[in-house]
Amino acid sequence: MGILIVDDTDFDRNLLRSILLSAGYEISGLATCGEEGIRQYHALKPNLVMLDLIMPDINGIEVLRRIRIDAPDAKVMMCTSVGEESMVDLARRMGARGYVVKPYIADNLLGAVQKILGPPGKSRT
Repeated sequence: MGILIVDDTDFDRNLLRSILLSAGYEISGLATCGEEGIRQYHALKPNLVMLDLIMPDINGIEVLRRIRIDAPDAKVMMCTSVGEESMVDLARRMGARGYVVKPYIADNLLGAVQKILGPPGKSRT
């Protein structure tokens, strides 16, 4: 179970991992592109997907759409930069549970994750 992080940027992927691990959350996988994220989602069945909105192969909106075809209850949180509000709105309409804005502020990130999963070690199914 745990959290799957899908982000093409090494720095952002590792920062998310570090913040989440230090708070006590389990990381089930790290994906460097959208296609890999979809494959890992189906293999790992994580409690939450932290999904970058802008990636070079396929964007986060398409990854979200494809995950939710087979897993309509999948918990997905979008990771976005300022100025991508219209895409975040679309993602929310497509079922994303929330979003966090880069650059990441640990308290904001952890608060958003806790709203979806609860405190570390108490993941909701």
